[in-house]
Amino acid sequence: MPKTVPVQTDLNAISANTPALSKFTAALVRWQKKHGRHDLPWQQTTDPYRIWLSEIMLQQTQVQTVIPYYARFLERFPTVDALAKADINDVLTLWAGLGYYARARNLHACAQAIATTYQGKFPNDPALLTALPGIGRSTAAAICAFAFGHRAAILDGNVKRVFCRVFGIEGVPTTSAVDKQLWLLAESLLPKKDIEAYTQGLMDLGATCCTRTKARCDTCPMAGFCHAQQKDRVSELPHRKAKASLPVRTSKVWLIRDADHVWLERRQACGIWGGLLSLPDADSVQLPASAIALASKTVRHKFTHFELQAEVARYVIKSTTEPIALNRHRELDAYPLAAAENLALPTPWRKLLVAEAAED
Repeated sequence: MPKTVPVQTDLNAISANTPALSKFTAALVRWQKKHGRHDLPWQQTTDPYRIWLSEIMLQQTQVQTVIPYYARFLERFPTVDALAKADINDVLTLWAGLGYYARARNLHACAQAIATTYQGKFPNDPALLTALPGIGRSTAAAICAFAFGHRAAILDGNVKRVFCRVFGIEGVPTTSAVDKQLWLLAESLLPKKDIEAYTQGLMDLGATCCTRTKARCDTCPMAGFCHAQQKDRVSELPHRKAKASLPVRTSKVWLIRDADHVWLERRQACGIWGGLLSLPDADSVQLPASAIALASKTVRHKFTHFELQAEVARYVIKSTTEPIALNRHRELDAYPLAAAENLALPTPWRKLLVAEAAED
């Protein structure tokens, strides 16, 4: 028998229209079985390792971007034990380009925890899964639903948008009060059967139909009772938090190269770009006397909470045999410039070095 996660049923705090509450779940399951996505690589398995890998990769990332990364990861690390035994630098290299690199570090740490604590077998309890690195409540629920058939509620950004529109939920979804309402609603709507189709349906509806912009209301199974569609509030809901201007952080880095190589340092494991290769900070390197300065470049890159504005001072030296002194205890090595596309580099440095190689 599938395990049942306790469901709260008090909906007094939820401003939802009654017809939607009574029709939503059945309509979603029917729609998913007929019109939902059924051919994604991670849908062809109940292996919790593969499902977990896909769920982590899909956080903040589009499906079409994830698919080739997912295939390469499974080819290199076919089991959770193989991932646990891997060098973190190899994991980060394979992850390069997906962004949000804390996911890769947590992925590796989680694999190690499963290998040591659970002998390589994923626990089938959402509470145990959420105690592992990088697995939140919604991700744990998705793993349990798809791998073990358990009734557990998901609530990612797409699902929040669907709920806010269909049920007329007011307020910003990221605030604690609205988030609590949405979780209460998510738990109350769980079906007694077809949990896999229901969970996948929520993902499919938010990704392909009830999209943030240009929502396809004409093909939506909820159109007949959706609050936002009936009240012409699709572009209004969910409410968005007022955008504040991002603070700007400045830095100065050095792009040191010869004809074929570029010098990169390995960043510390924690913090922004932790564990990745990076252009060295200007205050950490002492160049050889023969270094020739080239034209500098300014690189801008937006993070969630700030914008980086980096001045990139470019230098060329004769060869990899010239000594470069480090002012701090950092690892600095020469890498083939032509390999920049495949190195574990942050996105702005990868783009810069790929363009540098193309100019040669």
